[in-house]
Amino acid sequence: MLNSKLPDVGTTIFTIMSQLSAEQKAINLGQGFPEFNPDEKLIALVDKAMKDGYNQYPYMPGVAPLREEIALKMSTLYAAKYDPLTEITVTNGATEAIMATILATVSVGDEVIVLEPCYDSYVPSIRLAGGTPIFVPLTAPKNEGESFSIDWERVESAITEKTKLLILNFPHNPTGITLKENDLNILEGILDKHNILILADEVYEHIVFNNKPFLSLSSRPAISAKTFVISSFGKTFHTTGWKVGYCCAPKALSNEFRKIHQFMVFTVCSPMQYALAEFMKDSSTYINLASFYQEKHELLYNGLLKTKFKPIRSDGTFFLLANYSDISRQSEYDFVTELTKKHKVGLIPVSAFYKDSTSEEANNYLVRFCFAKYDATLNEAINRLIAI
Repeated sequence: MLNSKLPDVGTTIFTIMSQLSAEQKAINLGQGFPEFNPDEKLIALVDKAMKDGYNQYPYMPGVAPLREEIALKMSTLYAAKYDPLTEITVTNGATEAIMATILATVSVGDEVIVLEPCYDSYVPSIRLAGGTPIFVPLTAPKNEGESFSIDWERVESAITEKTKLLILNFPHNPTGITLKENDLNILEGILDKHNILILADEVYEHIVFNNKPFLSLSSRPAISAKTFVISSFGKTFHTTGWKVGYCCAPKALSNEFRKIHQFMVFTVCSPMQYALAEFMKDSSTYINLASFYQEKHELLYNGLLKTKFKPIRSDGTFFLLANYSDISRQSEYDFVTELTKKHKVGLIPVSAFYKDSTSEEANNYLVRFCFAKYDATLNEAINRLIAI
């Protein structure tokens, strides 16, 4: 008889709410994927790569042109020096990179600190590696206009002799907060005192608002020396279905990472890699992404001000949180379910990003909107919400 390795894992909230949205013919602002196609130039480059014969197994860590372009970008934006030959690995999306990092670093009995609310792949990956997730909650907003914040004292107090890894995700999904310089200062101090590694999930690195630079953990040598920095082309180039990401880490860490990577997927779709390498030579393809999404953020934020929702500004990502306590006192899950059925707008409850989605700590009357949609889609959703 089969004993489940993940007995507590069921269908994800993203699948549940997307299916409900489809059944109800609702506007789906829940699941985090862009509504629009990638640039036609990128699509043409994939077609060209296929016709040029790049259809067989590529080099296991990723094709050289793409790793070289990633290295150049990391150097230009963050002054981070990674050897494209030994320190950059192209992965089957960021999710594979996250799993490979955890399997490479975590053994039975090790502890891994995760900040709640957190992306749903972290905890199952930790458990499959035999590790124990240690949950440290972000401080939830108490007053109007506030967002979540990090309590670094709680983070450090959670570190024990069993702690192997700390997972950080900034810009943060689902809250939209980013790190400040002082956060990096504190993190440097923690790493100086404790022998732990960092997994930095930075897939929204190019979506930071108000002309602020993104503070990658790769930008601090004392931090990057102990960090697996993970990102994704899916969020940057509207290609979430292509599942191409990458991991940058020092040689010794990359060596262990690649041991796992080669037996998980071996390698990544060849024509997509060559196309992405050529496309990202033009840095405007990712440098201008923040302004593109900030316009959509402002459209949704200002639209929600006309409703009974109380929106919270995001520092980054293509997500925005809003408080619905003036509309209902239902649990977050019950609220989004009823909203989808009655008003035909699908959202995600923030409580779904906690270990216990039914707990009081997880339910703060907050829902997550995804604004990676056409303006017409956002406007129609706003009109439906105004009618509540």
